[in-house]
Amino acid sequence: MNGTSAIALPAKRRTSKNFITIKGAREHNLKNIDVSFPLNMLTVVTGVSGSGKSTLVRRLLYPTLLKELGGYGEKAGHFTSFTGKYTDLKSVEFVDQNPIGRSSRSNPVTYIKAYDEIRALFARQKLSNLRGYQAKHFSFNVDGGRCEVCKGEGDITVEMQFMADVHLQCDTCKGKRFKKEVLEVQFEGKNIDDILNSTIDDAISFFSQHEQDKLAKRLQPLQDVGLGYVTLGQSSSTLSGGEAQRIKLASFLVKGNTRDKALFIFDEPTTGLHFHDIKKLLKSFDALIEKGHSIIVIEHNIELIKCADHIIDLGPLGGDEGGDLVAYGVPEEIAVNPKSHTGTYLKEKL
Repeated sequence: MNGTSAIALPAKRRTSKNFITIKGAREHNLKNIDVSFPLNMLTVVTGVSGSGKSTLVRRLLYPTLLKELGGYGEKAGHFTSFTGKYTDLKSVEFVDQNPIGRSSRSNPVTYIKAYDEIRALFARQKLSNLRGYQAKHFSFNVDGGRCEVCKGEGDITVEMQFMADVHLQCDTCKGKRFKKEVLEVQFEGKNIDDILNSTIDDAISFFSQHEQDKLAKRLQPLQDVGLGYVTLGQSSSTLSGGEAQRIKLASFLVKGNTRDKALFIFDEPTTGLHFHDIKKLLKSFDALIEKGHSIIVIEHNIELIKCADHIIDLGPLGGDEGGDLVAYGVPEEIAVNPKSHTGTYLKEKL
């Protein structure tokens, strides 16, 4: 608020020779426009609400590219042609704010595939070997080590006929989800329940101290996207849309060092984010781009917009008065364009 902290402008804007071009885009309120999306950089699609941003990206670019890359999805909207240099792209990922899993057992560590290594670590402990416990005994998804009364849920659901279901803590495991004998297995003084109730920050610190660097490294992307405060076993149903989106982003950072390059599309990823978290989000975007991926973001937040390598500004207004390509180029070019509403606010930040 008092200006002591700020999101710095990039030292330089990236450039690219690879583009995807949509000609004659005329879905919904789009006015037969030609738009080029540069790859290998951060491209931000801007404009007032109803200017055609989601139509252009979600209804035209995403389904068409998905089909071109051999995938299946919704039928694309109306346009004349789709061309460009995108032979390096192997996939296109639409990262939205939908929940990461419908099951109450789904959580951040199962989503980024770190739970397998945690279970393997507990299976290697001396007491596990003596009792013949395997990695499956430390899972709440299969019979073996999980509480047999609540089936690893931690609570019992009482179905109410005319009201919402009531969830009561399981009397047998007291919400710990595992059998008493399984909880007796400890790694450096912590059992599996203690680990699942640790925050990401605490877990990384704990595993690093006890020479489990591989596990700490596996969890690091969750911390990098600003989710250090979330517990490892927090049910996905209790995560906000923004948190779910960032867990998806973390999962891509985990497997980011692949030869297969992807185009990531984000729909307003800053929604509900604190200023400090936007900074972390931008760092994560940079990490993906450095690994050879491309990012396109639909966004209203001026702090993220000012850090773009390329802006596609639609408008000038919403509805029937929108759907035109008002301006495109680096933020400095948008800021001096008198027709762009986005440019008016960019001036103050540049």
